[in-house]
Amino acid sequence: MLRIFPRTSLVLLCTLVFAAPSPAQSVRPAVAAVDRAEAERWREDLRHMAREMEARHRNLFHTLTRERFEGAVSALHERIPALARHQIIVEMARVVALVGDGHTNIAPTRDPKIGFRSLPFKLYLFGDGLFVRAAERAHSGLVGARVLRVGDVTPDEAVARAREIIGRDNEMDVKFFAPHLLAMPEVLHALGLSDGPDAARFTFETAGRPPQTLTLKAAGPAELLSPDTDLSWLPKEGWVDMRDAAAGPAPLWLKDPRNKFWFEYLPEAKILYVQLNEVGNKEKETLADFSRRLFAFAEANPVEKLVLDLRLNRGGNGTLLRPLETGLIKSKLDSPGRLFTIMGRSTWSAAQFLLNHLEDYTNVLFVGEPSGSKGNVYGDSRRITLPHSGITVRVSVYYWQDWVPWDQRTWTAPHLTAELTSEDYRANRDPALAAILGYVPRPTLAQLLDGALTEGGLELALKRFREFRADPANKYAAAEEPLLNAGQRLLNEKKPAQALALFRLAAEESPHSFRGYYAMGYAHFVSGDRQQAVKNLERALALSPKTYEVAELLKQVKKQQ
Repeated sequence: MLRIFPRTSLVLLCTLVFAAPSPAQSVRPAVAAVDRAEAERWREDLRHMAREMEARHRNLFHTLTRERFEGAVSALHERIPALARHQIIVEMARVVALVGDGHTNIAPTRDPKIGFRSLPFKLYLFGDGLFVRAAERAHSGLVGARVLRVGDVTPDEAVARAREIIGRDNEMDVKFFAPHLLAMPEVLHALGLSDGPDAARFTFETAGRPPQTLTLKAAGPAELLSPDTDLSWLPKEGWVDMRDAAAGPAPLWLKDPRNKFWFEYLPEAKILYVQLNEVGNKEKETLADFSRRLFAFAEANPVEKLVLDLRLNRGGNGTLLRPLETGLIKSKLDSPGRLFTIMGRSTWSAAQFLLNHLEDYTNVLFVGEPSGSKGNVYGDSRRITLPHSGITVRVSVYYWQDWVPWDQRTWTAPHLTAELTSEDYRANRDPALAAILGYVPRPTLAQLLDGALTEGGLELALKRFREFRADPANKYAAAEEPLLNAGQRLLNEKKPAQALALFRLAAEESPHSFRGYYAMGYAHFVSGDRQQAVKNLERALALSPKTYEVAELLKQVKKQQ
């Protein structure tokens, strides 16, 4: 019987290899290069960086080959004398990002030694596009404008270029970091998106007015991001925000971002809303004490739902989570439709651990966007300080495996997708909390597929899947596991040709995963099509070279050929 590796556990690491850019994309020689002595110092920093990364990272070559890494280092070594300081830094960040995990990075958003500046606005990738979320008062007319062009390219292309210098666990990390990087003029120039490091040209669209193209100058040092909580939403003195004209109060998720943990009872809905913004202790209350206080309140009051909000939580000390987790497991609220967790692109690192454990041991429903990390992941970054520039390079020193080894999901997916649009933000609406307030239990994809196979066979199952995926609430819902299990049922019923249709759909849904191709290889094998079996098994092995079952089946099929 085919073993298609059912998922039983959690924590993610999507390790994608970044394509090397062309020099035309990444560098424009519009500014003076470093002098000879400085170039040699940068080369020494680069050599130090490469040596220390290999020495300290838990497994530097978990995604890319040694040859590719050394080739990228060598190519940059040769180019350094022709580059300006900011271009060298961005190109070093590109080399580090090749490693393919979020805790391994050079971060202009966190390192004061880098010292990049900011344009006079803040950008955000809402569900409906890239917008100016806030701006200095002198540029208040841009607030709420959609970005149509960054220099000469579309926002999608600009984000794609920024992606190449972002250490990431998955694509949600790109959504988180790219808007910050695209507001840094030095980064824009180094990515070939502007003509110089002091200003940049954008084209904006504001409601009721024709598009306008403006060149904006650097407005001062970039605001650095906090390591464990997303505080980028906090208002800035002298700045205007999209929400400033909203009639209603601030949504709960933006009520108190600096507070590591707090809760509020919503009596009309009988909801206990809990925000955990950092996995850490306060000076006067530990996370364990807070958990005891939280569950005592839940027991003593008419609470029907508990909502745990992790949207701003970028990690902390994961060893502190157990009292909260065990409290949730034992709570009267751990039943279907009563326990919810809101998550998103900022839910990362130790906050991902919490998602993993909730998924394994509770009846939680996840709401919002996919998480910024995954269950099998390299993490716990340690600093490498470059000897001449003083810049920090971070590398992952541990490997965390909360999910089974063959689980290749790139993130924890929401059961209910609820993306923030620009209009939601402008009006102080929270689509995630609204989805919870209006939640009505409905069949899972696994239940839909199983019922369709019983009622009408493969065609009805395919129809049910298309209907499921067309619902915006299911935009990110995980589909690989239910499709593989439904296909396994058809295999057990001696219907390999029908099973193939579901396995093929599983591979389309999760093209990074070997499991759909492995399942197709097995189905072709039992159908007698050895050629297609080999083709799909080789594809599965290319995606996961050390998976024993795939390699053994491939040997068996080739032997029979």
